[in-house]
Order: sequence, then C-alpha cells, then structure tokens
Amino acid sequence: MTDIETLVSELTLLEKAALLSGDNTWQTRPIPRVDLRAVWMSDGPHGIRKQLGSADHLGIAGSEKATCFPTAATVASSWDESLAGEIGAALGREASAQGVHVLLGPGLNIKRSPLGGRNFEYFSEDPELAGRLAAAYVRGIQSEGVAATPKHFAVNSQELRRMVSDSVVDERTLREIYLTAFEIVVREAEPWAIMSAYNLINGAYAHENPHLLRDILRGEWGFDGAVISDWGGGNDAVAAVAAGGTVEMPSPGFDSARAIVAAVEAGELAEADVDTRVAEVVALVRRVTARAEAAVVDLDAHHALARRAAAESAVLLKNDDALLPLAAGTRVALVGDFVRRPRYQGAGSSLVNPTRLSTLAESAIASPLDVVGVADGFRRDGAPDTRLLTEAVDLASRADVVVLALGLPEIAESEGLDRSSLALPAAQLEVLRAVRAVNRRTVVVLAAGGVVETPWLEDAAALVHAHLGGQAGAEALVDVLTGAVDPGGRLAETMPVALSDTATAASFPSTRRTAEYREGPFVGYRYTETAGVPVAFPFGFGLSYTSFALSDPEITAEGVTVTLINTGARAGSDVVQVYVGRVGDSRVPRPDAELATFAKVHLDAGASARVHLPFGERVFRYFDVPTDTWQVESGRYRVTVGRHVQDRALAAELDIAGNVAAGTLDPMLAPYRDARLSEVTDAVFARLLGRPVPPSDWPSGPLGINDPMDRLAGARSALARGAFGILDRRRRAAEAKGTPDLNILFLFNGPFRVISKMSGGLATRRLTDALLTLVNGQTFRGIGRVVAAFFGGRRAEKHTRDAFRVASERSN
Repeated sequence: MTDIETLVSELTLLEKAALLSGDNTWQTRPIPRVDLRAVWMSDGPHGIRKQLGSADHLGIAGSEKATCFPTAATVASSWDESLAGEIGAALGREASAQGVHVLLGPGLNIKRSPLGGRNFEYFSEDPELAGRLAAAYVRGIQSEGVAATPKHFAVNSQELRRMVSDSVVDERTLREIYLTAFEIVVREAEPWAIMSAYNLINGAYAHENPHLLRDILRGEWGFDGAVISDWGGGNDAVAAVAAGGTVEMPSPGFDSARAIVAAVEAGELAEADVDTRVAEVVALVRRVTARAEAAVVDLDAHHALARRAAAESAVLLKNDDALLPLAAGTRVALVGDFVRRPRYQGAGSSLVNPTRLSTLAESAIASPLDVVGVADGFRRDGAPDTRLLTEAVDLASRADVVVLALGLPEIAESEGLDRSSLALPAAQLEVLRAVRAVNRRTVVVLAAGGVVETPWLEDAAALVHAHLGGQAGAEALVDVLTGAVDPGGRLAETMPVALSDTATAASFPSTRRTAEYREGPFVGYRYTETAGVPVAFPFGFGLSYTSFALSDPEITAEGVTVTLINTGARAGSDVVQVYVGRVGDSRVPRPDAELATFAKVHLDAGASARVHLPFGERVFRYFDVPTDTWQVESGRYRVTVGRHVQDRALAAELDIAGNVAAGTLDPMLAPYRDARLSEVTDAVFARLLGRPVPPSDWPSGPLGINDPMDRLAGARSALARGAFGILDRRRRAAEAKGTPDLNILFLFNGPFRVISKMSGGLATRRLTDALLTLVNGQTFRGIGRVVAAFFGGRRAEKHTRDAFRVASERSN
C-alpha cells in the first residue's frame, strides 16, 4: 500500500481540495485511481441512524432499524466506564454491520444550564465524569474498526442561534471546564475523528478556530485524526484548512473546493496545509476500511444490554418507608400517558429507529406485579382533560400502589430548541395531586433527558428518575420497581430547587450575538456548593435498596484508598466519589469542591472491598493564563471522600508542593471568590477575560451571510419579511402540536450561508450573496443577481464536477 505522503503527492490540487468536503450528505469523495474509497458517516450517539431513501440530517427521513440505547444523559448516571465501553462496542458492531465507517458521537458538551435543549445527548455538568465515560464509548466504538467522532468541539452550550452565537469565555474556564472532557477523550482514547461545533468561540468559528484546532487539539493534545464539521457548520473553507479543520459536511458541492484551489493559486493558502488536511482524510479512510468483514450483530443481546444499561442508570431519589421495591403480587395501577407511549429518546439528528420498543404497560403486565389497570391520566399536550383525570383517580383508589409516569413532552427538549422552564406540565401535576389524595402509596417515575423542579415532591412516596431509557427502558424500569435490579444510578447533574438557583438563570440562552460565560468555572455543583445555594438533589446523589458505609480512608497526594461495605441485606452498587478543594487563598477563583475521581463498585450483601482511586495529573492542576500552561499551585488542599457532593464525611488536608508559589486573588475578581455572580460587572468580567468584553448587539445595516435567518423579521424587503412570517407560523404550529419541526428550527437558528452550505451544490456562495441583495431591499437588482448566480453556479458546478471525475478516474 502506498504510504500516505506519496499518495497525497500523486493527487492534483483539485482532487485534494475536493477531498476536504463531502460527496453528498453522508459520504466523503472517493478517488478510484489511487484506491481511495468513500466512507459513510452516520449519526449515532445512542444508536445508529443510517438513513434510507432521500437523505437529510435532521431525522425527517426514515433510517435503518438499530438498537436504541439509553441516551448519554441516562448512561452518565451509571458512573460506570465499563458499561459505557460495552455500549460503545455494541454501537461499533451495529455500525460495521450497516456499512457505517464513521459514527458521529458521543456528545460530551458540558451542561452549562439545565435548559440546554440538547442536554439529553450529553453526559454531565462535570468534565471528569463526562470525559471518562466518553472515552470509554470511543474505545468501544473503535474496537470494532469504526471511527468515533466526539462532539461538539467546543463550548456549544445553547441551541438558540447555535450556528451564529459567539461563546465569550475566559481562557482558564475554557480549558478547565469546556475542554477538559475532550482532552481526556483525545489523550486516553485517541479518537480517529472529532466533530467541530457550530458556534464561534471568542470570535472564530469552531471549524476554523486556530487556537482550538491547531494550538490545543493538535499541538498540545497530539490529535492526529480528522476534524469533521457539524452538518452545515462550515463557514470559510480556506480558513478551516489553515486552522486545522479537515472535512466540511454535508457536501457544499464543489463551491468550497473551488475556493481552496483559488486561494492556493493566489498564494493566500499554503498548499502544504492542504496536503496535511488531505493526509488526515486518507488516514481516516484507511483506518475505517481496514476491517475485512463486517461485524455480526446479535440484536437480542444488544436489547438485553440496553435494558441492563437503563436499569443500572436509573436514579432512585426518594423511597419513603421503603415502598420500593414492590413485592410480587402487589396490586399496581399504572397511570400516565407515558405508560403506553414511552418517551425514550430525544428529538433531532440522534433519532433512532429502534429494533423493538417496550412499554411500561406491557413490561409490568409481564412481571410478577398484579396490574389492576392502566389509565392515561393526562394529555401529552398539556390540555386539561377531566375524563382522563377521573379515570386515573378511580383506578388509583383500587390499587395497593400507583406507579405514575410523568415526564417532559417531546416539544420540551429537542435539538434546535432550548427548554423554557424546568417545570413539569401543570396537567401532569394535577393528576399527581389527585391520585395521591386517594392513594398515598404513589411512585413517580420520570421520563426526561434532564432535570426538573420538584416542588411536588411531598406528593410522591417514591421517585425514580429514569431519564430517557432507550428501547428497553420500560423493561428496565420494571426491573428497578420490582427489585430485580438495584437502582445503581447517581445524578450526573445537579437538580436545583428552582431554575433561578442556577448560575446562568438570568442569561441562558443568550438572545444576543454573543453568549457571555460570566459565571466562569462555576457551573452546576461548582456554583451551588461554592455559593451555598440549596438544591433539591445534589450532584452524585442516588439511593439504593441496600445501604453502604465508607471507612478507613488513606488519603495521600497520590490517591485515596477506602473501604466500602455493603451493610444491607441485598446486593447493590455504589459510587465512591473523591473531591478536591483549595484551603485558604489562591491566585485564581476556585470552586469549593471539584470531582477528582470516582469508582463504581458492586458488592454482595455484607461484602466489603478496599477501593483504591489513584490521582492523575488533573487532580491538583489549574490553567495558568499568563504562562499559557497547566500548573499546580503550592499550598493546602482538602481531599474529601463520600457518596455525593454533599456527603463527604471522610476528609484530609494535604500540603502540596506545586510548580508555582501560593498566591492571592486579584482584588478585582473578588466576586468570584465565593461565586457572587450577581456582582460580576462588565469590568469584572473583562478582568476575567483579560480583554474588553466584545459588543453583544447585532450590527445595524444590511443583513450578512452569517446573520441568523430569524432576523428576516426586520429585513428591508417586504418579500423577506413575508418569508419570515411563513416560517414563524410554521414554528408556532409545530409548538402547538407538541412536536418540534426540526427543519424550521434549523432554519431559525441558522445563518444565511446554510443556503449554499447545505444544498449539495444546487446553490453557491454567490447565489446566497445575491439573495441577500434581495433581502436587503434591492428587489429587482437582487432578482437579477439571483438568476445570474443560479445559472452561473450550475455551470461552475458541472465544470468542476467533470474535471474532478476525469482526474479521479483516470489511470495512472
């Protein structure tokens, strides 16, 4: 086989440029004359979504059946790297069997706010937990010869205007909170690809951000794979090549290839940069086509794995008087619309067509429980329904125990749409109150990809957060309710008392041009623990049907060793959690406690284990902005060990000799000392940033190619404003139906450039510029330019496509 350097040297400039964008929606371009195959990419954070028929990336077209595993938000609650690795390997096998070479996942963005519409696809608010679980997925996927693509790199925290929003974040927070999970994945799992995010980071789009891609990803972490743009996330193809972005997806036709060729010929782009990016493409193709035969999949085994994963990830939050587990023969009323129509995954590009789907009704009836009846109780769209409520109350009054399935409807959390609140629909809570009035033994089971407020907690005798459990989630839930499986889940995300208690409550999602990360490192429990904000359920919390005790800690600078004892009468699992915090002054703002390491431990009744948790280089480090390096500040640290962030009874203080002397905090940053975020003024944030806060207003004047399309509402052209009216009516209609319209949401959040970037070559950048002439009020001139650009673009596409085909197919 020709070595990669030689192969690249044999390609023409057009061939090389063409390799840096897709051939269609899901495939790269082949070059037959050098035996370079096309490779197929597919969405797949929790299951393969290889589309059938006419392809689109938003979940509209059907896809091949595949095992729908629990989403990342669910599996994160397992805190089990071994389990994550098993799921990753299963995903890799199914991808291989379906001819998918590159799997677009896992997603590991940090949950900056519980309102993030895509949080169900992400693991945690903590980078250590998110990074280690994602690394396990990557190792599993790639063990089957399929490339994993951790995403979305990086600082991609909100769905609103996600393709144009500029995340303004200080360098230390960037490194410690938003990049550490990716760093763990890259250093420990060596992914063959990574997906860049839609948004800008400190003024530069992620796919063309040299600091992110060249300096950090490739320079510091040693990443040698391909950086693939999110679909439609490409902006300036030339800038991407120079910065380290490898492949633009989906196909923009040959528009980007022509721009790259022209830039090289004009001396504006080094051909060596093009060669480096092409070598990354060739390496990816060779890695994912090396397997001789496709994997064989046992779908029954994968369904069983999905069931086990969902059960071991379920979080038991309340269990008054040991109501759970339910004994065989318990007379149970099943109430809730989710009982027969489960919500088991989120909406958007991750939507999987499951091989089978269990319901709570079917699963409970098949169990040792005595199901006395099923009642919907409420409507999914939230409209009051007295008849359904009356039926539910009547049924509840005739049962020993009520299992009430509550949750978020589909419209509440979706790709392209952030949540508007953390509340459950009022109609569901009305049913809870009414049912509880006739039967106090009411067990609430939650289906949601994130957290919810629980002011209704007193009305539930028991509460299980099942998250989004995948195709076998209902069977898993019955396993937990009956005690066939001990609930081993622990929260990977803080459950606040109210949305107003979260660090970004006043600013998320940003509706402005920029999203200012003024909270710095105080995300999730890092904020609540430091600021002393009460929570409903703390990070890392979860109950069990058995009981555990920790004892005999040995805490040193090298790690923690502790004894975990199962003091109960049945087998179960617990998570030993170690946190580290600074004692006394520090030269930088620090949270009160940060997760340093953890271990999931399974123990039989009465058994014990001596658990050793070694410290790595991340435990005491901080990112020192002046020197642009990781350092350890000398001084005293408190190491605490426990079962969640508010249960850290075992502790020791250690004097650590670091690389830099102990210091004191810049007085200007005093509000950050104890997370008094309401006192972070523009001047304070500017000091944290180390530069002036950039303007957040949308610029006045004509709309540009990177302005969001929802700004059509204020366009100069009446025609454009009319088009916006049509889009807005369709968006509102979808919301009223309770089902997100993903195409409309994509357009609303997208800039004008997606017209050419996602047309497969039908539209060019020139055509988009011409449309903007029309949008900006020059109607007749704009129409003329549109017509000329369309036909000119078609001619250019045909010419380039023919030239590429002739070159790529000719004999050497």
